Amino acid sequence: MAVEHYENFPVASILLPPHLRQPVEAIYNFARSADDIADEGDLTSHERLAALAFYADEIDRIERNEKPERELFVLLAGVIRDFRLPLEPFRNLLSAFRQDISVKRYDSYADLLDYCRRSANPVGLLMLHLYEAATEENSHMSDAICTSLQLINFWQDVALDWEKDRIYLPLEDMRLFSVTQEDIALGKTSENWRSLMAFEVERTRKLMRSGAPLAEKLPGRIGWELRLVVQGGLRVLERIESSGFDVFRKRPILRGGDWLSIIWRTLKRRAR
Repeated sequence: MAVEHYENFPVASILLPPHLRQPVEAIYNFARSADDIADEGDLTSHERLAALAFYADEIDRIERNEKPERELFVLLAGVIRDFRLPLEPFRNLLSAFRQDISVKRYDSYADLLDYCRRSANPVGLLMLHLYEAATEENSHMSDAICTSLQLINFWQDVALDWEKDRIYLPLEDMRLFSVTQEDIALGKTSENWRSLMAFEVERTRKLMRSGAPLAEKLPGRIGWELRLVVQGGLRVLERIESSGFDVFRKRPILRGGDWLSIIWRTLKRRAR
């Protein structure tokens, strides 16, 4: 299962119990294909919205216990039925993908968090339901991890997002640190830029750590997977810092040494 293309899915899929691999793949295929509709190819905005509307109709058909029209949703319907998955996370994902088509800037951090609530958090919630562990406390910590992962993607992909005319750095933060959109266009790593990124990185690190205890609460493979995901996210933040916050020319890439460090930290934390 090639999960690397959709960053918010668990990356350590080898740790998935065999009976969950097909359900996770069905959820992944839904999220990945819908995300591609919003982001990839040469479709017009109208065509993208129409395609996502079809996805929403298919979810409605599943809710009415009607047979979906597309095979992707026939498989998904079986997973939703067998694991009693809620439909709201799927609808929230579609809401975020529709937003991607029209919203290119976020004025406040609160606005960005609301987007993450719908674009990232549903994935974690669905995983908790698959593991029959979707308590209120677990869901809250899962949200912190998923939102952190989404924010980390934004901070490492500033240059790539600019090419798509998107800025996920909150405009209120850019104003606070006197960073302009032209600075991003020029790839300027001024003192103001480094201060802004240091602020975002530290805020994201604290959010990730607030959700990290979830890995200790969940037994077995999902606990180990979460530990790796958390440590991987924290490692990317360290790489952003070590580059002097120059994500324009030094986009963080985790290499062999990084993964050894991630595994070591995971084992060390588990031992404690």
